[in-house]
Amino acid sequence: MSPTGNNDNSAAVPGPAAAPAAPKRRRRRVLIVLAVLALLAGTGLTAGTYYVDSVPTPTDLELPESTTVYFADGRTPMAKLGAENRTIVPYEEMNDAAKQAIVATEDRTFWSNEGIDFTGVLRAAWSNVTGGQRQGASTITQQYARVAADLKGVSYSRKLREAVIAWKLDDKYSKEEILGFYLNTVPFGRGSYGIEAAAQAYFGKSVRRDAPPAKQLTTAEAMVLCAMVKQPEADPDDPEGQPGYDPARSPLARQNSIDRWNYIRDGMVKLGYLSADEAADLAYPDSVKPIDPAAGRSGLDRPTGLVVNHVLSELRRAEPFQGKPADYIRNGGFKIVTTIDKRVQDAADAAADIRRDSAPEAVRGQPKNWQAALVAVEPGTGRVLGYHGGSDGAGADYAGWYHDETGAARGFGQHPPGSSFKVYDLATAVQEKISVKQRFHSPEIKEFPASGRTKGSPAGPIRNAERAPCQPDCALWEATVASLNVTYFALTEQLGTAKVIDLATRAGVDSMWANEKGNPQPKRIELRGHSGQELARHFSTEVGIGQYGITVQDHANGMATFAAGGKRADAHFVRSVTKGDEKVLDEQLVQTDIGLDQEAVNQLNWTLRRVKAAELDNGWDSAGKTGTWQAGTSTTQNVHTWMVGYTGALAAAVWLGTVDGKPLRTSDGSYDVYGSTGAGPIWRQFMEQATAALKLDPDKYRFQEPAFPQEEETAPTATVAPKPTTAQPTPTPTVTRSTVPASPTAKPTLTLPPTPTRSPKPTPSRTPKPPRSVEPSLTPPPG
Repeated sequence: MSPTGNNDNSAAVPGPAAAPAAPKRRRRRVLIVLAVLALLAGTGLTAGTYYVDSVPTPTDLELPESTTVYFADGRTPMAKLGAENRTIVPYEEMNDAAKQAIVATEDRTFWSNEGIDFTGVLRAAWSNVTGGQRQGASTITQQYARVAADLKGVSYSRKLREAVIAWKLDDKYSKEEILGFYLNTVPFGRGSYGIEAAAQAYFGKSVRRDAPPAKQLTTAEAMVLCAMVKQPEADPDDPEGQPGYDPARSPLARQNSIDRWNYIRDGMVKLGYLSADEAADLAYPDSVKPIDPAAGRSGLDRPTGLVVNHVLSELRRAEPFQGKPADYIRNGGFKIVTTIDKRVQDAADAAADIRRDSAPEAVRGQPKNWQAALVAVEPGTGRVLGYHGGSDGAGADYAGWYHDETGAARGFGQHPPGSSFKVYDLATAVQEKISVKQRFHSPEIKEFPASGRTKGSPAGPIRNAERAPCQPDCALWEATVASLNVTYFALTEQLGTAKVIDLATRAGVDSMWANEKGNPQPKRIELRGHSGQELARHFSTEVGIGQYGITVQDHANGMATFAAGGKRADAHFVRSVTKGDEKVLDEQLVQTDIGLDQEAVNQLNWTLRRVKAAELDNGWDSAGKTGTWQAGTSTTQNVHTWMVGYTGALAAAVWLGTVDGKPLRTSDGSYDVYGSTGAGPIWRQFMEQATAALKLDPDKYRFQEPAFPQEEETAPTATVAPKPTTAQPTPTPTVTRSTVPASPTAKPTLTLPPTPTRSPKPTPSRTPKPPRSVEPSLTPPPG
């Protein structure tokens, strides 16, 4: 492509002139050598030789460049990262406005010079020898050399290095390449480096040729930007007297900008880029955007700022990024495409941000300590389509946890799941060929000696929170709909804690928080990669009724596994990473069969479809389960509520609780907050809005009816309980209701992560006792 400049200041027509004659070129090189030798006289031959041998050229440089995070469409930006706001645009993809303006501004002989202002170098050398004033002005090539080599301060050694690098650059690269290097690296102020970042920061436009005409940087705007190069930022020692050339900074800065803009316009005419008439018609643009201190890092304060944390955490563990510096991804100029579907994310934020008017009426206008979290996962792929861990992307994450740049675990996403965890008991049961029509003895209260839950024990017997019409003998599906604790405690004993943990782990629950004697905070236990037998020593039979904390993200992954017919795909946030034309990383979609045959899946779906809170009003087949966890020893106050479930196309988990561990109390003073009345409305609104936005056909995702090989409902099953073992934790005393193991503000342990910035302070906690999950029956609706 032809250059946009000329080889002579007096040329009237843009474009390169004929190459200079060889003798003239040789004479210039001799002058350069003399200038360099003169400088060597002041710096020492040894140092000069070192600089010549070691100076970096552009191929040696890895320039910091902003990384952009996108939604799943690969076009809609989610956030921009990086200490420096830089977006590199190849020279041939830039429009001419910036190329012409920068030459007219900084180096009108650029297309004809040797890359070095050798008279300036000689002046610097003479000043060095005579002790005169230090010299400054440089060609564009020298300026690029200075920026690229990070040469700071005015010194003769710097001037020498600058000259040598420029000489090597001009010898090795074309003028077009050098101008491209310069335009992509020079600072323009406002934290923007390179012409593209500057165009966005000052005008909200692009320098790309392929941008829509209305979004392309104009000649007049390019002239404003190029004026900035002379002094990109205000002088910190005299910001009022020397404010630079940003017209939005002060009236003096604006006048500086106008004066230099006029100087550039004259240069554009002299170089033939503008005719005299075109220059006369050109007006100084008044469309410069106000100064935005966060222009280089945008989008991190929104809810999706928490998604970015998970994206970076995921990438740091990926092979291309392992062992790299902490800021490698942020400043690497990568294009990261996430799994987050903006349509689904919008629905998640609208429903789960309970401070918005778009949230369900049941949770709007409630006390400030109320908090909700929602995660949606695509069945079969594990792609996290929506993630709302809180409304502040720089605040606490109540939906999960992640590793920060130092490797520390962050987040407050673990909460006791209560009865919502019973889905994994149920899945284990149908996997073990226990029909959902099998009947269980389900009285109001029952002792379980093998698990230490007797009248004479400190923890006491297991009680149901509410009554169900089927009692005292209920089919498993009826006990599920009514959420009977006695039935599910008996089922967990019958199956064995290890099998329930195994199934939950295979489905998607990677972590669970266990209570340890002497430790006031629950400790995170890694489930994945360990057998249920190994893990059982950390958990008691109470695991079956949801005593131990899990994350909203893991719970959503488990629901996606059931929605995919028992095929697990790991929940993840990254679809692809590219840099320029290079594909750096691509998602690997792998499914793992968790061992549920089709009849087991059908019975699971059939049962969970009967939970009233899971019914959608949009014609989709849906399944789900509520969950509630009580506050302390109270029998009337709850602190955690859940709703989890799925259609064949989308799975989601919702938690609603408090940030300080206090009971959920409505604005009118009521404590009647359950899974069905708290998290439930959020889940239903989200599922209906998200499925509508995705525009999928519900008939393609219908559930199959189970065959029920043993059609006759069986008689009540006597619990065959395992004998107590030293591997199973011994329950500690409780009254009849659940104890909150820890405030949601407690640090999740890895060992536990430190408290993130701007997060609530942990509240004092007591040594946790093995609580009970409580759920009202379906009449009234399940909680």
